[in-house]
Amino acid sequence: MKIIKALLDFVTIPLKTKPTVFNSIINHLTDNPYYPAIDPPLATLRLAVDNFEQAILAADDGSHIANSAMHDSDKAVTLLFKNLVGHVNKVANGDLTMILSSGFTPSSQPTARDKAILAITDGPRSGSVKATTQTIDRAGAYHWETRITSAAGVKGEWVAAGLTTQSSIILEGFEVGALLEVKVRAVTPAGTTDFCVPVSKLVN
Repeated sequence: MKIIKALLDFVTIPLKTKPTVFNSIINHLTDNPYYPAIDPPLATLRLAVDNFEQAILAADDGSHIANSAMHDSDKAVTLLFKNLVGHVNKVANGDLTMILSSGFTPSSQPTARDKAILAITDGPRSGSVKATTQTIDRAGAYHWETRITSAAGVKGEWVAAGLTTQSSIILEGFEVGALLEVKVRAVTPAGTTDFCVPVSKLVN
């Protein structure tokens, strides 16, 4: 059986977007009962992110020294969060709820037979994603729903996101650093399928 893991997807996001993502993860882990002993400690993570943000601001003057310092700070804080992913995966041991509560993006989740298989990728613009499901035989429409957990860790409710005749949709207008969950079901002549297992992604 496939084990779900927290991903290192933050490694590839734009450098100046990282502080928002990192602060979101810190907010998710603060007072999180699933993770009573964070490693690296939250204080160390907060300090590293604060230093990174200051380095980004300092680099705005365009100097080579400040730009180099910003990239050094990026490497240092990214390494800390790579270590944090290892800690989260060790504690969560494949538990999806625990991984979602950490603020990290979980790996692809096992789906039940006869339910849609869903994938989410970055959309064409900042704050957007593209969700694509497998084509369901004789499906006349696809009903999409989304749920957002803000960068501050506030979880919303499931809301209708669109009805399409195609097996993909562009979803827009989300806060960068928020955790977006998407699910879909198909409308067929035999009736409406169950929603697929929700898939989540940090919004870039």
